[in-house]
Amino acid sequence: MSGTSLDGVDVALVAFQEEQPQLLHTHFLAYPATLRAAVLALQHPTHNELEETALISNALAKLYALAIEQLLSQAQLMPSDITAVACHGQTIRHRPGYSDGIGFTLQIGNAALLAELCQITVVSDFRSRDIAAGGQGAPLVPAFHQAVFADKQLNRAIINIGGIANITYLAATGSATALPNTSVLGFDSGPGNMLLDAWIKQHLNKDYDANGDWASSGQTLPALLEALMQEPFFALAPPKSTGRDLFNLTWLEKYSLSVSQKNGAMRPQDVAHTLVDLTALSIYAALKAHCQEVDEVYLCGGGAHNQLLVKKLQGLLGAIPCKPSDSLGIGADWVEAMAFAWLGKQCLAKETVNLAAVTGATGPRILGAIYQH
Repeated sequence: MSGTSLDGVDVALVAFQEEQPQLLHTHFLAYPATLRAAVLALQHPTHNELEETALISNALAKLYALAIEQLLSQAQLMPSDITAVACHGQTIRHRPGYSDGIGFTLQIGNAALLAELCQITVVSDFRSRDIAAGGQGAPLVPAFHQAVFADKQLNRAIINIGGIANITYLAATGSATALPNTSVLGFDSGPGNMLLDAWIKQHLNKDYDANGDWASSGQTLPALLEALMQEPFFALAPPKSTGRDLFNLTWLEKYSLSVSQKNGAMRPQDVAHTLVDLTALSIYAALKAHCQEVDEVYLCGGGAHNQLLVKKLQGLLGAIPCKPSDSLGIGADWVEAMAFAWLGKQCLAKETVNLAAVTGATGPRILGAIYQH
């Protein structure tokens, strides 16, 4: 898994022999700075971008292959021991419904080359079929959350805070039987770490704000927070999804410029603090608007390590406990990688995995393209 934060590649080795998936080994390989910069440049139209996309896609496949090789070495396993690699790829555009009503999503990473390099079957391109069926192509992980995190008595919200924040709402099952799809809700609530990462990169040349330390040195700018929360995306009802196509520094400048003209210049650390507020408040507002009674909240993704963000969110939630997904047996850093391993397994088994009530597709579909070895 390599997500919108563009920090690196998460590799999870998962076994599905038991009822619950077992996480056997994990590995993280950071993006080289040059590759990260090249992928960031592709987030918007650039000169000769078709050629650039193809070549960067090859470079990503090589990096994915290296990450897999390193994990297998640590685990003392051979490629022949692995059933398949489920590779999400790197999203560079996500525009469901755009222009012709169908739109598109684009994840790059040359799955054919990855299969050649690894000598393992690769499953990729998980989102396109759902979009072709009228869906958002996202989020796809609620079905996995349903399989591993649903509880009989408690209504749970699983919040993944990567570059984008997304919410899965799992109503209490009430029995040992599987939940009907209508008991699961999932959607993107807005920016997670994406804006804060871009802001600190611009001002301190750091990739992210560790523990929210820099933002903690600032304070909330109420006028800026109010302006940012006017973004129409926040008011949309699910199904909905988003990405860098909307939430980027240009978007931030659009709202902050009018505020600075009225209130004067803003300190960068105060803007950073306000961006943390934005993530927490947009998550909380989405829970309040679209989810029924919530008994517990569990966090996963890189944002779960931002102590300021966690503190802000817990403050908004009040008595509702907010814990990392580690409390449910899966580390916050590995939920998404495990989810795509599960999606790959389901594809090979010809099982549908998209929840139409979540993505808005016209019906359940088998997701993924297979490159056989």
